[in-house]
Amino acid sequence: MEEGLVSAATGALQPALAKLAAVLSDEYKGVRGEVEHLTRELADMDAFLLAKSSSSSDLIPSELDKACMHEIRELSYDIDDDLDDFIMASVCDKSAKLAGLLDEMKAMLGRTKARHQITKAVDDLKEQVVHVAERHTHKRSKVDHRAPTVVDDASKLVGLDGPKQELIQLLAGSVESTQQQQPHPNLVAVVGSGGTGKTTLANQVYQKLKGQLDCHAFCSVRRNADKVQVLHSIYNQLYSSYNNLGRRSSPRPGVRDLPGLITMISNYLQHRRCIIVLDDIWDVEILKVIECAFPTASSGSKIIITTRIHAVAQSCCSTFSGHVYNIRPLSMVHSRQLFYTRLFNSEEKCPSYLKEISGQILDKCAGLPLAIIAMSSVLADKASEKEIWDQVKDLIGRALRNSSVEDMVNIISLSYLDLPPHLKTCLLYLSIFPEGHIIEKENLIRRWIGEGFIQKKSGYTVYESGEMCFNDLINRSLIQAAKMDETFGDEVKSCRVHDTVHNFIVSKAVEENFVTIVGVLGVINPDPKAKIRRVSLQNDGEIPPSLDVSSARSLHVFGRNVKIPSLSEFRLLRVLDFEDCSQLEDDHLEGIANLVHLKYLRFKHAKAVTKIPEQVAMLHHLEIDVKGYSKLMEIPMAIQERLVCYVTLHVDGYETVPDEIAAMQGLRVLEGLNIYTQSTEFLKRLGQLKKLRKLGIIWNMYDMSNCDVNEDKEEEEVEEDEEEFLSSICELGKAGLESLHISVKEAADAYFKLSWFPDPQCGLRELIIMGDSLSEVPTWVASLVNLEKLCITMRVINERDMEILRGLPSLLHLRIYADEDDVSESRAAMEKAMEEHPNRPTLVWYEY
Repeated sequence: MEEGLVSAATGALQPALAKLAAVLSDEYKGVRGEVEHLTRELADMDAFLLAKSSSSSDLIPSELDKACMHEIRELSYDIDDDLDDFIMASVCDKSAKLAGLLDEMKAMLGRTKARHQITKAVDDLKEQVVHVAERHTHKRSKVDHRAPTVVDDASKLVGLDGPKQELIQLLAGSVESTQQQQPHPNLVAVVGSGGTGKTTLANQVYQKLKGQLDCHAFCSVRRNADKVQVLHSIYNQLYSSYNNLGRRSSPRPGVRDLPGLITMISNYLQHRRCIIVLDDIWDVEILKVIECAFPTASSGSKIIITTRIHAVAQSCCSTFSGHVYNIRPLSMVHSRQLFYTRLFNSEEKCPSYLKEISGQILDKCAGLPLAIIAMSSVLADKASEKEIWDQVKDLIGRALRNSSVEDMVNIISLSYLDLPPHLKTCLLYLSIFPEGHIIEKENLIRRWIGEGFIQKKSGYTVYESGEMCFNDLINRSLIQAAKMDETFGDEVKSCRVHDTVHNFIVSKAVEENFVTIVGVLGVINPDPKAKIRRVSLQNDGEIPPSLDVSSARSLHVFGRNVKIPSLSEFRLLRVLDFEDCSQLEDDHLEGIANLVHLKYLRFKHAKAVTKIPEQVAMLHHLEIDVKGYSKLMEIPMAIQERLVCYVTLHVDGYETVPDEIAAMQGLRVLEGLNIYTQSTEFLKRLGQLKKLRKLGIIWNMYDMSNCDVNEDKEEEEVEEDEEEFLSSICELGKAGLESLHISVKEAADAYFKLSWFPDPQCGLRELIIMGDSLSEVPTWVASLVNLEKLCITMRVINERDMEILRGLPSLLHLRIYADEDDVSESRAAMEKAMEEHPNRPTLVWYEY
């Protein structure tokens, strides 16, 4: 059954309409007239809500409209929930059941209309609705090509060169003047209000200096940050960057207490220099912890902090004898450059009739990059509509002379109002995440889908349709790229929300009862009697006994200090996500089988859970995501055999994956698999995973000693394992495997001389071979006619290799790690080969 979208604007009216249409069948003909009447009423209300959520300034809702809209949205959720219960229930007298349900719903509808005179409002607005619908029938382009995305190359950012050099000089000067007297790392505190570009500036200095030091870490520190999590993140990044692990592996510190982490970092930095960025600090307590972690021999290391609070900056600099750097707004020259480049590619291409009003808008933005970017995103497709520019200028309010929070929120509000309804919903949903949280793109899209926010577009999968929404929010600068694809750099893998934008969407989401946030000071549900639709548990939050969560559609739990609620209270959940919940145990999942509407279940770093309850197999169309485990939780056979769903498993290469996993037909992603720690039976059955689309393996005989199962294997058995694995790889290639990531050590060439993908129909689109260098491109790579992305580590590049790479018909991205002494000739030849390729693939050449 094709359902409409759940939306922040219309609530669950569209899914309810779709379900009512489903019951308009012969078996319900006795109540067909009543169903049709109710459907028409709900359709009118749907149109009313869509009109009132329009971005046009003349349709910004009044207070009365807001009350009506709220009442209809709340009713829509109740109707949708009742319909779900009815459709899923197995009853004999369906017509009678439906008739009773419709009577109850119509009575509820009548009470609502009587209270808020919705009937009159709908009648009065019907004529307007027609005109509004006509005005909005055109579709906005998926990507605004005139407004480049936030992930542009740093060289294109304006106004950074001077401040960047000033910060570098301050850090370098500190080293020269204090190296003998001051054993602590050198620190610069960048201070400024929200939207002034502190994070961007700090990141540019970080990118410039990190290659000159032994190791590095960039950590966003939110308000009331968990010190253990901050130090754990810093240690992981320091360890990975020094050992050049990247995507191949991750450190296994095994320590989660504060004193232990301080000791580990201190010992690790004893003879190493590092650069650390601590972004958005609100108090000095975390700096005191960082000071304890630095050994006295760590001079030459550098710390950059960003903060909005001058007192915090001063205190940090006193602790480390550092410098305070007050960030300055952009000059008018740089403001114009940023504004016009994003809108028209250059100032010269701006129409003359928009020059004067552009200057007025920029005056009001007062040199704040966030404000300028937000305005350019709103105006990007309105270059020919001067009257719209005039409206935008008037709606901004007074100039941001004092970087007023209210004024900045006004600008963000304009960006929000400009969004189509489905993107408003997707943006408001980001309010569930803690401030400063790094949000994984794939996880976010899966949550959107589970909530019913994404409409499948013709010719695309529902996930690809969600990806379009994500990219649109990036292009509109309402979310910021946090991490790019580490290998090819062509895709945003995670994002974050600017603090000012986050404050706005939290306020908006709470105001509209879109989400209830528990555990964050100052954020409360405005109406204690309102039904809870989504719950976000953060910090040390605990759901109070007085809060009725029986109508909640999603539960999001963040952090190890949250008290896990009983799932028996959440009957209607569609999405259940546990992130960094080390306190989550098997008992907390009791009753999960009763969540019959559940669409998406995720565990990330919930390491105390040893087993997914067997009853989960009773849930249909469920997606399960398990990530961040050193020891994989048990997945019962009943789930593997009966559950047809999307399953993602990430392991760390040291643990043996149970043989039973090879029977899980819903498995789509499996990463961190070391073939030498697996049984022969598992490797043989691996090829049966016909839905597997992404596989990450470690081809490393050295790690055999870490696995009890394989430590006694004879050479013949090892060879058999390799043969079985290659046979399975061939089967996976034919079945639709799209991405293969191989981390290889020792005797690399020997592994790849065999035929991996002999079938010409192999659909592999991405191949990454990292680790020990190859002496030649494997012959079988030439048969990968669908390969779009290739990353490979080479000892030497010869003419034969170039012929293979030049002959890949679908190639779009090529990344080569080269460790030969003189690569200039090979690099020039490869650049020429890619220029001659019909696709002109992007070439990235990295020299060890």
